[in-house]
Formats: sequence, C-alpha cells, structure tokens
Amino acid sequence: MSTLFSVNLNKLALIRNSRGTDYPNLLYFVKKLIDLGVKGFTVHPRPDERHIRYQDVYDISKFLQDYKDIEFNIEGNPNQRFLQLIREVKPHQCTLVPDSEDQLTSDHGFDIIKHKDRLSKLSHELQAFGTRCAVFIDPDIKQIEAVIDSDIQTIEMYTEEWARAYENKSSDTSNNDSNFDEVKQRFSDCINLASQNGIRVNAGHDLNLENLADLLSLGDIAEVSIGHAFTVESLEQGMDNVVRQYLAICG
Repeated sequence: MSTLFSVNLNKLALIRNSRGTDYPNLLYFVKKLIDLGVKGFTVHPRPDERHIRYQDVYDISKFLQDYKDIEFNIEGNPNQRFLQLIREVKPHQCTLVPDSEDQLTSDHGFDIIKHKDRLSKLSHELQAFGTRCAVFIDPDIKQIEAVIDSDIQTIEMYTEEWARAYENKSSDTSNNDSNFDEVKQRFSDCINLASQNGIRVNAGHDLNLENLADLLSLGDIAEVSIGHAFTVESLEQGMDNVVRQYLAICG
C-alpha cells in the first residue's frame, strides 16, 4: 500500500509573513511541488494567522481546481470561524485538531471518549458535502476503541512521541531502546486495530526522512503530512532532492 505524502505549507507561509511581502509566493511553491510529484497539501490556519492566512486557504483551493488529482487537507480547531471556512471551501479532507487559541503547535489529540458525540456529528456534516473528516488523536488504544464505537471514519495519529522515541533510540549509545520498543508496539497496535475496523489512518507531527520509513512499516497508513522537517531538510539538501526521497519512502 502506498502512502500519500502531503506537504504542510505553514512554514513557507511563516517565512513569507516575516517580511510583510508575498515572497516566497505560496502558489509558486504549490506548482513547483506538484511538478515534482507531490499529490497533497496541508494547511493549518490559526486564529492569529501567524503563518497560513485564511485568504491563503481560498487562494490555494482555487488554484488546485485545475489539478483534480491533488488532495487539499485543511487542519484546525473546529470553532465557528474554521467550520465556516470548511463549509465554503469544501476541501478533500478536513482534520479536526483540539488547539487552543494561542497554541504554538499541536501537542495533543482529541479525547474521543469525551467528545465522541460532537465529533461524530461534525464527521457526518463534513462528509455530507464531500469532505473527508479526520480527527487528530493520541496513540492510545482506548482512543482507538472509542473511534471504532463512533461515526468517525478517519484519524490522524499524533506522532511526536514516535519521533522523540526514535531520536532517543538513535542517539542512545547504551543500546537501551526499551522505551522505543514500547512506543513502537503501541503505535503498531493502534494503527492495526483501527485499520482492521475500517478506519483510515493518517499520521503527522515531527515526521522526517529519518523516522518515516519505520513508522510506515508498522501498518496501513494512508497519508502523512510533513511541513517543519520538510522545510528544514529542503534548506539542507535542496527541495527537489527531499521530495524525491519522501516520495520513494511513501511509494
């Protein structure tokens, strides 16, 4: 099974915003990445619009109308303004994330047990107009069981813990990788339990060229969204080279 590689454009937007100009131009890079073989893009507009602006979402959506095979994924906290944006844009996928108003970056998933009814209702609403609804969750087997018992059909697994455990394993000279083994088993159990029950599994946060392949080997992961590491790796190695590597891993 191949995995869709979705480039998160937030960091490119952050660089642009730091100078108050339209450089770098996001649509230029969307086109460049499409030409390099990228088939998906992710944006996460936040209330303060410190990177992706709401207008960017409309602009990218309009641009992608000429590229029917490219997926557009919009992430965010399902507040009133965000949901109105989704209703207007109707992206291929909307990923619901429990961010606070002043959140620096996403750092936890939804508690499905607590919010199952609301998230099921939102999932129904979005799917009714053709948008796949994904919910950002922690790698916890009880959360997966709650998803199975809900009307949620797609999840995005929060992978920061995977990235930290992988990094610690790689730098541990004592070869004591017990924490990594535990994390790896838990991610594997969550991914496979969800997949076996018909739940589409996406993944994202702190994934990079070093840790992605081992994550994908654990089970069926339909999509990964990567932005921060992708931007840094592109600075180090060149964007064309980095895209080729990600597509090879995901393919």
